[in-house]
Amino acid sequence: MTHTIRTHRPARTTLGALAVAALLTLSACGGSGDHDAKASSDSSASADPSSDPSGDAGSDAAAEPDLDGIPDVVAEVNGEDVTKDEFVPIYEVTFQQAAAQAQMGGEAPDEDALKKQTLDDLVDTELLAQEAESRGISVSDNDVDAELEALAKQNQMGSADELLAAVEKQGMTEEQARSQVETQVMVEQLADDEDGPIRPTEKELRALYAQAKQQQAQSGQEGQQVPPFAQVRDQLEEQARTEQVGKVAQSLIDDLRKDADITINL
Repeated sequence: MTHTIRTHRPARTTLGALAVAALLTLSACGGSGDHDAKASSDSSASADPSSDPSGDAGSDAAAEPDLDGIPDVVAEVNGEDVTKDEFVPIYEVTFQQAAAQAQMGGEAPDEDALKKQTLDDLVDTELLAQEAESRGISVSDNDVDAELEALAKQNQMGSADELLAAVEKQGMTEEQARSQVETQVMVEQLADDEDGPIRPTEKELRALYAQAKQQQAQSGQEGQQVPPFAQVRDQLEEQARTEQVGKVAQSLIDDLRKDADITINL
């Protein structure tokens, strides 16, 4: 496989966005207009305590993460620092997502667990970035732009700009979105280098589609129907590929952690 010379380390983000498909890919079954309206409504509800039906201005939706006591260097990975400046913005997004879910479930977010999860993801991503660098694997701005355009197409959107605008309504900045896409592309390239190109079979895609239909039936939302297979095939293919990339990446992480020099300061 031909490699290009890596000229810079990508802005650090978390592996949780191998979740990028979940964070950036909008609803497979809903139109973008409906999703945008919901995202905008949800965002407004989170930002304005008065919009909380309970009338509780101190609800989790308005909660702020506890950032006291976070050291300037939260971890060291094979001599590379993972800094507070890198940790905090990612943790804030993670906390706000957890707070929104907690509001529905009635339980406050477990900040200690969330901090550990965020830091573990950052360490894992750093390990993969170091491994990619050692193999000469690089991610260019053009690679990121191409992936954003592909995600926009999968969501029946006209452009990457339209996708990024929708993502911003969900509380993620353009810089954060591009950073997560950059990490995803890097991990995908590393997974391809490790295990060969990942190409889901038609049988695997059909199985995912059947699973989606079954989940829809079990959800009791009879008014909504899963679109025809041909309409969501691209999204199913991306889901299958993302899942397989995640498995290869996790296997690599397990191996890399065995010999890594990791110091956690948080």
